[in-house]
Parts: sequence; structure tokens; C-alpha cells
Amino acid sequence: MARKISFKEAINEALDQEMTRDPTVILMGEDIVGGSGSPGEDDAWGGVLGVTKGLYAKHGDRLMDTPLSESAYIGSAVGAATCGLRPVAELMFLDFLGVCFDQIFNQAAKFRYMFGGKAETPVTIRAMVGAGFRAAAQHSQMLTPIVTHIPGLKVVCPSNAYDAKGLLIQSIRDNDPVIFCEHKSLYAHEVDVPEESYAIPFGEANVVREGGDVTIVAYGLMVHRASEAAAVLAKDGIECEIIDLRTLSPIDTETIIESVENTGRLVCVDEANPRCSIASDVSAMVSQEAFSSLKAAPRIVAAPHTPVPFSPALEDLYIPSAERVVDAVRKTMEP
Repeated sequence: MARKISFKEAINEALDQEMTRDPTVILMGEDIVGGSGSPGEDDAWGGVLGVTKGLYAKHGDRLMDTPLSESAYIGSAVGAATCGLRPVAELMFLDFLGVCFDQIFNQAAKFRYMFGGKAETPVTIRAMVGAGFRAAAQHSQMLTPIVTHIPGLKVVCPSNAYDAKGLLIQSIRDNDPVIFCEHKSLYAHEVDVPEESYAIPFGEANVVREGGDVTIVAYGLMVHRASEAAAVLAKDGIECEIIDLRTLSPIDTETIIESVENTGRLVCVDEANPRCSIASDVSAMVSQEAFSSLKAAPRIVAAPHTPVPFSPALEDLYIPSAERVVDAVRKTMEP
């Protein structure tokens, strides 16, 4: 049975259901309990934005508040994963990647390869990404390209509550390290989500809108910007096909190529900075694999190559808008 719940509630429900199903699932992070060991712990906040609220009352000491040391608890989660547990570690903001990156890209990502496929590291690292929250340059970046670049990591970035629940359940059950990216501006967004548990396979993009004129590839919050743009363009008779990548590693190249072979045009929308972005990767891949199908050069809509500004007016300009997507599509349609 489905009912409308928010992106944040869907993540909480996925964690709850997996902890109920599998006693090896544990949660670690800074302030994810918030009231452990003190009066009022049943009403503990549950992380900086309350995503894990209520889980301590149900699952007790399987939720662990950690010191303010990402290198320590991410390293602990990676180690626990190699010893039979399935930790879900909350990095809070992916911007804090720098202080625990060695544990992720030089350890967790390489264990299976270095030990001939015999080592498994079923750790999920949840982290908030993206701008629009007035959180300034150190808490607002879309660093998805950095983790996508690392072989051995799986990278997920859902655009809605339905995908968030199914992809998080798949992440926890997966035997490889997963970076699960949650756009903070989507936490309140609601869609129909089944009450029962379900998993969405990695590497399967979702065609959220069909069209024959232009292919728009996006992920996370940018799927919504692309949808807003497509609605505007449809009034002028331009029909866009929108592909929500869902997972960045593995990435569904087959669906992208098939769409571009049909439309002949490509616009990639990415909140990350433009150099070495997911958008530039997809654009290069299409140019190499489907060049003969292209009727126009692929276009990229991305953030500028600057840090995220704190000024609300500048931050709003920094984030790719529906208007910029409309403009990019119109340019690909020029004769």
C-alpha cells in the first residue's frame, strides 16, 4: 500500500525496516541519536536534520553517536563491515569527505580488488549534498564526481522519496561500499511510497518523461529542474525525454545511448562544478558512442566553477535553473 511521505521519511523508513530485518545493520554518526543516555532519549533529535529521529527508541544501542571525528568513525564503519556487520555511517555533509577520504578511497574501495574478490565491505555512507540551504561553501557542494571517479565505490543520488527508500535498502544489502547522496533541498519533497520493503537495482536509470526531440540527463534535484524546463518547452512543441540516472556508479549508459539515438540531441544537467563532472562524463560518452546519431553538439548546464556563495541571491544564481535548461535545449534545436 502506498501513501505520500517525504524524502526524509522514506530514508528513515528504509533504515527502520532494514534494522528490523537484519540484526547486523548498525547506524553510526555524529548526533544521530542526540539524546542517548539522557532523559528524553526517546525524543532524541536524530541528526542535524532529524533523519534518524525515533530509531533509537526502536533499535537502541545499534545506533551509535560518535565523536566529532569523521576519520575515526568512518574507519570504524569500514572495519566493522569487513567483520560481518552492515554499518550505515552518516557523514552528515559530503563536504566533510576530506577528513576521512583515505578510509574510503584507499581502503574500503580497494579491499575486494586487493584480496582477489574474497573480501567484502558492505558499508553504506550516507551524506547530504547540494546547495540551496544557505549553508555556505563548506556545507553545500555537489561532490558526486569525486566519489564517482573512484573504482570500487558505488554512488547513489536519488531524486525522490520512492527511489530514496528503494535505493537505500539496496545499498544496505549490497556487499560493496556505497556512497548514498541525499540532496538536502529534497528532504521535504513528497511522493507515493509503498509501506512494504522493496529494493531498486543499481545501474537502472528511470525515464521520467518521454519525448522525441531532446534527451535531458540529470540526477538528484536537477531532475526536478529538468522537468520544470520540459513543461515550458512542451508549450512550444519541443518534447524532451528526461533520464534520471539514480545511480552514478554504476551508470546506465544503455538507456542514455538508446534515448540519444532516438532524439539526436543531448543536454546534461548537473549541480556539480563543470570540470570533470557527471555531465561532462555523460557528454563525452555520448559523443564517443553515439556521435553519428547527434544532430547538434551536446550541451552542459552546470554550476559555475566557483565555491558555493553564502549570499542568498548569488546562491540562487549558482544553482542551475529551469530557465538555463530551457535555454540550452533551445540552442540544441537551432538549425
